[in-house]
Amino acid sequence: MAINLELPKKLLVTVDQAHQAAANIFRPVSRKYDQREHDYPIELDTLASLYDGLTETGQAGAGADGGRAQPEKTLPKGAVANGGNMQACLNVLETSWGDVGLVLSMPFQGLGNAAISAVATDEQLKSFGKVWAAMAITEPGFGSDSAAVSTTAVLDGDDYIINGEKIYVTAGSRATHIVVWATVDKSAGRAAIKSFVVPREHPGVTIERLEHKLGIKVSDTAQIRFENCRIPKENLLGSPEVDTKKGFGGVMQTFDNTRPMVAAMAVGVTRAALEEIRRLLEEAGVEIDYDKPAHTQHAAAAEFIRLESDYEGAYLLMLRAAWMADNKQPNSKEASMSKAKAGRTVVDVSTRAVELAGTLGYSEHLLLEKWARDSKILDIFEGTQQIQNLVIARRVLNKSSAELK
Repeated sequence: MAINLELPKKLLVTVDQAHQAAANIFRPVSRKYDQREHDYPIELDTLASLYDGLTETGQAGAGADGGRAQPEKTLPKGAVANGGNMQACLNVLETSWGDVGLVLSMPFQGLGNAAISAVATDEQLKSFGKVWAAMAITEPGFGSDSAAVSTTAVLDGDDYIINGEKIYVTAGSRATHIVVWATVDKSAGRAAIKSFVVPREHPGVTIERLEHKLGIKVSDTAQIRFENCRIPKENLLGSPEVDTKKGFGGVMQTFDNTRPMVAAMAVGVTRAALEEIRRLLEEAGVEIDYDKPAHTQHAAAAEFIRLESDYEGAYLLMLRAAWMADNKQPNSKEASMSKAKAGRTVVDVSTRAVELAGTLGYSEHLLLEKWARDSKILDIFEGTQQIQNLVIARRVLNKSSAELK
């Protein structure tokens, strides 16, 4: 199947709606909530209600069920889908242009929702498709190695009992539910790692603290303790069977959905920084001419063209990864490529934008310095730059995780 790089008309409505929300709701309050770390942005409640209404009509892609690709059987033979993944990525791209911290604070748009979308059965979607879900993976004892999960889930009758501690849980104190990665059998290794949907306000769930951070300050990042937390066995996402041949591909499939979304966040912030620096350069009389060789132009113009080309590459990689997910094509390599390129690009572009703007870029008169601070997390969470490069290398060289570490 071939990919058409022009956005279909049906998704232009999503793009326009998201951009209007970013321009009229997110941007005006961006600085306010950056300075009020952890304050809940009440403006998001109105937006969440709007998205809820759009979801009911099949337009917004909010919640986990909105991230599901269009079922193959409903498509004409030979047709391609531009479904939930593409819609979610474009939505996130536009709103992140407004403020990525506010995007991460949006009700029902949590990374846990993408996890539910990736792994849940159709029956589980009826129960969890509309919840607001955070995702809890990282623990005090490990960062990038998701296979090192030590939180346990022990089957006791019709319930699982969860014990462990999770850190850096985005929206952990605000989301109504938390997707928790835990092992059902430590002796079985990676294959025994499963994801569970746990209500936040539930016996045995304790929010220990909120982190103070470099960027995305409006977003709450929580440390959560699970102590003899009992949940129904139906809350285990996907199959409860431990398949040592499959490894933990089931829960890792989550990243194939979420990494293109993080790439979209990075692309949105990148575009915001590029538009601002272009405005400043043009006001300063610097002409950006695409018909002239870079070495014949003002140094700032040549640098802008370089940065813009990286942005275009990140945008196209994100589109490809989302498109592949919607069309049921394995996209693990492409998801990591999109996240790696976009994460590296947003850090480079936002930092260079601050430098090109000089003292104005470093001040709080503009949002450039905020975007530079916000951008770093986009190169870290959902798998660091180094982890993405490792995943890509394994796929390209056809090596297992044991063969290429």
